[in-house]
This record gives sequence, C-alpha cells and structure tokens, in this order.
Amino acid sequence: MKITSTANPRVKAAAKLRNPRQRAAQGRFMINGVREIGRALDGGMKLQEVFVCLEQCDGAECQRLLRRLEKTAAVQFEVSPAVYSVLAYGSREEGVLAVAETPQRNLNDLWLPDNPLVAVLEGVEKPGNLGAVLRSADGAGVSAVIVAGGGVDLYNPNAIRASLGAIFTLPVVAASSEETIAWLRTQNLKIFAARVDGAVNYTTCDFTGPCAVVLGSEAAGLSDAWWSDSKRGDSRPGDSIRGDITAIRLPMCGAADSLNVSAAAAVLFYEALRQRR
Repeated sequence: MKITSTANPRVKAAAKLRNPRQRAAQGRFMINGVREIGRALDGGMKLQEVFVCLEQCDGAECQRLLRRLEKTAAVQFEVSPAVYSVLAYGSREEGVLAVAETPQRNLNDLWLPDNPLVAVLEGVEKPGNLGAVLRSADGAGVSAVIVAGGGVDLYNPNAIRASLGAIFTLPVVAASSEETIAWLRTQNLKIFAARVDGAVNYTTCDFTGPCAVVLGSEAAGLSDAWWSDSKRGDSRPGDSIRGDITAIRLPMCGAADSLNVSAAAAVLFYEALRQRR
C-alpha cells in the first residue's frame, strides 16, 4: 500500500504522536530509526504500523530490518519522500519508522535476578537525560529501571533516541515514589540515594549485594517521599533518609555542587559493576 498524500488519515494520526497527550490518548508511540526499530523487535514491542520510504531505505542495515518486519503483524505502507518527511522526527531520515503499542507495565511485572541492581529515577524531566541514563544502565548491567514520581514521558522520541533503543530491551516501568519505596522494601534491596549532602562517599558503599541506586531530578533532587517521617527540617545534612536508606554523595572538587543526573548515574552504575566483578 503506497501513501503519497500528507492528508492521509493514518499519516495524520501517526504525525500527532509527537505530542505526549496524543501518545497517551492513542496508546501508541513512534519509533524513528533503523537501530531503534530493530531493538524494539528484540524487546518484543508490538508494532502496529510501519512506514517505509524506499528512496531513502537503500542501505544494507535498512534492508535487513525490512526483511525482519515482513515477519511481524504490523501493517506496512510505502510512503513518498514528502510524506516521510512529515512523519520523521527531527532531521533524522533513515527511510523507515514504526508505530508501536505503548506497553502497560507496572512494578509487579518486573522480574529480578538473584543479585539485582535496580536504578530509580525520580522526577527526571529531560528526555535526553532519561535516555542517557537508560543507555548507561544497559551498558553496566542494571537489572531494571523505575521512573518514579512522574516527570518525562517514557516514550518521548528524544528519550528513545538517547537510549539507542535500550529502553526496549531493558525492563523499565513507571510508578509513584511511594509505590517504588514500598516495592524496593518488599524485594529486600539495600537502598542508596544520591544526595548533594549525603554522608557516605559512593566509593565506600557496598554495591555487591541486592541493591537499588536512587537519583533525583536535575533541579530539585529527591522529593520528601524519600525523607523520614519527621519533618524535613528535623533532619541534619548527611543523615540517612528514612531509616533503611543510605544517603550517598559524589565528591565535587570545583564550583558546581552536583553532576548532571545522567553523568552521576553512569558513575554509580559502573562503580557497582566494578565491585561486582
């Protein structure tokens, strides 16, 4: 089936998926790029539609992907370059993009190995940061990532791109901060929360056992949900937040008091990997 008009209803519906409200309303999201679509297939994503511009999909990698897509249940459309440019996100045009059903996952869907390392991101607002954290988590062997307390849309195109498609192969769910804290406790995980005034240097922490690393938003850090039941002002800088959570810090030797959340996550994930090896 070939589509040459940008007014085609399927094209118009797919183009709206750039908007987060439309992604929520349609229960779908767009995947742009050969590598990302391939990893979506690897991760078991349910593709509904595929749009292919043959004039641009002339590379060997793209052709291999098309052969994989033929074995899926997704409806495929050949589109003109003009239609494809309306659908493609940003300046990236690799000749193929897909529309997938948004996974409905929660904490109960997470399966953890015997010695898990779980990452928690609370209130992260920038999709590029979320994607970069997911990429580092994938590289360092993190078992699962929980996006807590709202913030960025998991399937924002920039988050997908920055993760290099790792968002599809790494177990990722969203939950409230309170639900996340309760779930971490039921899993008997040692919890390390990164804070500017944390009492414990991250290099002295023992990440070798089942544990979780918690990072807050770029602007506000961790919310009050992670503090003890007493008022925030009653806690001294460096105290553990809640009795079973250890506040840790990364040393800062310059004028800045913290790293970007994606950089901090990479440092902590790879320190855990180093210890575990």
